[in-house]
Amino acid sequence: MRIRILAVGLLVTCLQFTEAMAADLTHTLKRINDSGEINLGFRNNEPPMSFLNDSGKAVGYSIDLCESIVAAVKQKLDRTDIKVNYVAVNAAERFDAIQSSKIDLLCGSTTKTLTRSEKVGFTQLTFVTGATIVSRNDAALSNLTALKGGKKVAVVDNTTTIATLRRAIKKLLIDAEVVPVASADEGMELLDKGEVDAFSSDQVILIGQIITRSGGNKYFLSPQMYSFEPFALALQRGDADFQLVADSALSQLNKSGKIGQIYGEWFGRFGEKPPMILQALYQLNAIPE
Repeated sequence: MRIRILAVGLLVTCLQFTEAMAADLTHTLKRINDSGEINLGFRNNEPPMSFLNDSGKAVGYSIDLCESIVAAVKQKLDRTDIKVNYVAVNAAERFDAIQSSKIDLLCGSTTKTLTRSEKVGFTQLTFVTGATIVSRNDAALSNLTALKGGKKVAVVDNTTTIATLRRAIKKLLIDAEVVPVASADEGMELLDKGEVDAFSSDQVILIGQIITRSGGNKYFLSPQMYSFEPFALALQRGDADFQLVADSALSQLNKSGKIGQIYGEWFGRFGEKPPMILQALYQLNAIPE
């Protein structure tokens, strides 16, 4: 009898503890716990950061980071049954999807800016790159200045790149024509057809496009970058508890060195080690407990 009473008492205590923990949850963590689901937004055509593989599965550098955060969320909630939903979003709708809670975390190639921080929150930085242009080898353009003479350059609309490109062209007094497109795929297709002279995006995105199109000898990637693009994962603005879980998971990747393995998987073909600026970022983000 005493054993039965003790067991019942322990069960009641555990239930009370679980209920107390659930009551302390806020915003995104509460929604995930209540629904049993977490929604990861991603761009399906921006390799190697996030894209669909041949099996139709969401994969990439940013996807791996988000999956580490999912593991941390499950640990925080003490649940293993959280379902992960991958939700494809485009450049135009991605921040609205966060604000409306359609997605909980944006896993892609999103530049963190102060203007965007007025709408959404961001994790610690996850990658650094810069914008440049790609052209065809038979009409190679070495830099932005080569766009003079009314040449056309495609760029994805609703991105930091299109605004930065326009400023750079204006500053250089280049009479180039900027052609907004909906996606990187569309920009590369226009380039392939000869309807534009170049396509501009973050260097890492252009590298991914060249590789997936098996066009190593077809395209010329300009070595000159005209912007600094710090990437981060976007989430609900002001959601401190969820952001702390996300940042803790990312910090652990940096401290353990696993971030190097993730980099190697998706960028190893470009070089064994990350660029010095990215190595410095990883070290700075190895925040202690």
